[in-house]
Amino acid sequence: MTDAMSAIDSSTPTKHYYPIICIDGPSGAGKGTAAWRLAKDLEYQLLDSGALYRIVGLKAFEAGLISSDTTQPIDEAALLALTQDLHIAFELNHESVCIDIVVNGKIVGQKVRNETVGGYASQVAVFPSVREALLALQQDMATRSGLVADGRDMGTVVFPNADAKIFLSASAESRAKRRVAQLNTSGQQADFDAILNTIKARDERDENRDASPSKPATDALYIDSSTLDADEVYQQIKAYCQGQGICF
Repeated sequence: MTDAMSAIDSSTPTKHYYPIICIDGPSGAGKGTAAWRLAKDLEYQLLDSGALYRIVGLKAFEAGLISSDTTQPIDEAALLALTQDLHIAFELNHESVCIDIVVNGKIVGQKVRNETVGGYASQVAVFPSVREALLALQQDMATRSGLVADGRDMGTVVFPNADAKIFLSASAESRAKRRVAQLNTSGQQADFDAILNTIKARDERDENRDASPSKPATDALYIDSSTLDADEVYQQIKAYCQGQGICF
C-alpha cells in the first residue's frame, strides 16, 4: 500500500467525481452476479470487497497466522503487516461472470471462493486495523472511474456518499441451496447442512462484530432475493440506479 493511500483519513468520507454504486449484503444473495453485470453494462470498475478479506484470510492461513480453530488467538500486528504487504487488483473478465483477482502480480484462482476461505475472511475482518489497511485501497479506486462496489459495508462505511446503494439479502436456506447447486455444477460434492451452518455462523459474526457490522445503509434499496432469479434482481437494481441519475 502506498504512502498516499495510507495517508487517507478513514474518518472522512472520500470525495469522488465518478458514479459509485454500492451493493451490500451477505454471501450467496447474488451480489457478485449483479455487480458484475452492472460493471459490464456501465463499463465501470468492479470492486469485490469480500475478495479482499478472502485474500487476506487465505494468505494469513498460509502464513500460519490463523487456523480453522476460531478459538485460537490471532497476532493482530503480524496480520496487519501481512495485509499491508499485499498488492491487490481486480480485472473484469468479459468472457465469464467473474473477475480476475491479481495478488502480488499473479492471478489468484477459485480457491479464494470456497467456504473454508470464507471462514478465514470472517476471522480477519473483525480486526479494525485490517479493515483500515484495506479501506484506502478501496477508496482509491473511486478516484479513477465509475465504480461498482460489492461488499458488506460499502454503503455504510467505505462509500457513505455513494450515488446508489443496494442491500441484497436472502434467507440462509436459499443461499445454502444456491451454493450447493453451484458446487454440484462444478463437479464438487457439497453437504447442505455443513454449508448452511457455515453461512449462519458467518452471518452471526458479520452482523455482530464491533468493526463495521453488516447492515443496510439507511438510504439503501433493500431487496430480498430468496425467490427471485438473477435477472429479476438485476432489473430492480438497474431501475433504481436509473432513478438515481446513473445512465446506462
